Amino acid sequence: MGSLDRSKKRGHLWRKAAVHFLLCFMMGFFTGFAPTSKPSIFPSNVTMSPQPIEAFHQEKMQGFNVSLKVEAEPADEEHSNKVVPQQDKEETEELDIRKLVIVITPTTTRNRLRGPLLRRLASTLKLVAQPLLWIVVEQQSQDSEVSEILRRSGIMCRHVVYKENFTDTSSEMDFQRNAALNHIEHHRLTGIVHFAGLSNVYDLTFFEEIRAVEGFGTWPIAKLGANKQKVIIEGPVCDSSEVLGWHLRKMTDAAPLPLHISSFAFNSSILWDPERWGRTSSVQDSSQNSIGFVRKEVLEEEAKLKGIPTEGCSKVLLWDLRM
Repeated sequence: MGSLDRSKKRGHLWRKAAVHFLLCFMMGFFTGFAPTSKPSIFPSNVTMSPQPIEAFHQEKMQGFNVSLKVEAEPADEEHSNKVVPQQDKEETEELDIRKLVIVITPTTTRNRLRGPLLRRLASTLKLVAQPLLWIVVEQQSQDSEVSEILRRSGIMCRHVVYKENFTDTSSEMDFQRNAALNHIEHHRLTGIVHFAGLSNVYDLTFFEEIRAVEGFGTWPIAKLGANKQKVIIEGPVCDSSEVLGWHLRKMTDAAPLPLHISSFAFNSSILWDPERWGRTSSVQDSSQNSIGFVRKEVLEEEAKLKGIPTEGCSKVLLWDLRM
C-alpha cells in the first residue's frame, strides 16, 4: 500500500508540473507579440499627440476656407448673429436703399472724338457706386467700336441701336434720347435718369447727389470752350434746395427756357406710372416725344424741383467741355 500511494503522489506531481509548464509557455508565446519598449528618437519636451497637428491645420485653413470653421461651430441663433460682421450688414442695407442711376448717352459718328470721349466717360462711370445702368444709343452700323468699349468697360449697360438716317445732329440727338426713354418705359426701369453727353466732366459726388432726387432735380452746369478763356455757369437759383428761378445765358419771355439737357434729372416712373404723377396716360400713349415731355415737366413743376447740391446750388459738380 505504501508503494501505491507513493506512485500516485509522483503522478500527481508530474501532472501539476506539466500544467505549470504549459501555462508558462502560453504566457511567453503571447507576450512575444506585445510591442517592446524602446527609447524615443524625439526629444523629451515634444509631445506626439494629435492636438498640435489639428491646431496647426486649423491655423493654415483659417484664411483659406472660413466655411469649414463656421460649419464646425454650434449653429445656434446667438452664434449665427456673430458670424456676419456688422460692417457687412450695413453695406448690404445701404446697397438696398441706394437708388439706381440711369445714365443715357447718345452718340454719333459725326463726332470724330467719339471713341476717346466714350472711353473717358466709361472710366468715370466705373468709379460710381452701384447700382448704375448706362444706356448708350447709336445708329446701327458695321462698326463695333461702341460695342467693344461697352464690353470692356465692366459697367452694367444696354446698347440701343436704330436704322433711321439724319442730316441734322440736333434732331438725331433728340431721337436717340427718345429711343432711350422709350426703352426705359417699355421695360419699367425704376431709377433716376440723367442725360450724360460725351463732353461732360463730372465730380463723382454728383452721382450721389442725384440719388436723393424724388421727382425732379436740377443743378448748375459750367460751360467751357476749348478756345475760349472764360467759363459760363448756367442753372437754377436756389434757397437751400428750393428752386427760386433760373440763371441762363439766353432768356426770353416768349420761348421756353433753354435748359441744358444735362442740367436736370428725373424719376423714371413719370414715364410709365401716370397715376403717381397725376396724369391720365403714359408718355408712350400720349406722345412719342418723351424728351419734349420731360423738358416741359421740369419747367412746369418748379415746386417739385430739388436743387443740387442742397447748399443753395452753390457748387458746380458738372462741366460741359466743348472741344
